[in-house]
Amino acid sequence: MYEVEVKVRADHATVRERLAERGAEKVNAVEQEDTYYDAPHREFVETDEALRIRRESPADADSFAELTYKGPLVETESKTRREVETEVAEGEAAGDILSALGFDPAATVRKERERFAFDGYTVTLDTVEGLGEFVEVETEVEDEASVEAAREAAFEVLSDLGLDPDDQIRTSYLGLLLGDEEV
Repeated sequence: MYEVEVKVRADHATVRERLAERGAEKVNAVEQEDTYYDAPHREFVETDEALRIRRESPADADSFAELTYKGPLVETESKTRREVETEVAEGEAAGDILSALGFDPAATVRKERERFAFDGYTVTLDTVEGLGEFVEVETEVEDEASVEAAREAAFEVLSDLGLDPDDQIRTSYLGLLLGDEEV
């Protein structure tokens, strides 16, 4: 599975207005806490990979946790990566297992998210602690051959919302918080 994602800085009030005008459906609002781990056997910053535990607290549902591996970026035009994700029963226990295996917590990213369904994509309004407001447009595709078409359509969604795809930020929130150019 590949996550095709484009992200820009944007004022949420303006984008929310445009989403409403275009009939986007609000999916949910959540708080997320992502704890990223360093590996004992390689440097994820050098390999452009990430391992995290996400704890998510939806406003209207039970909290849950996910363990996620994100592979290196697969192209230069977006934040597209191979992503493997699974829900875990206990986020804290999963963190304890990783720590016992030598994976050390590296950093935590906290954000509030509002998700909307629009033109077959998920449009997410993120407020990231310490960084500000962002808009992500994303979808998942099964294979690398489908990435280009999905990315181009994501650019169209950004444009339709009055945002410029050329303003895209390919650095992860973790990378932005750590001051790295690419993570």
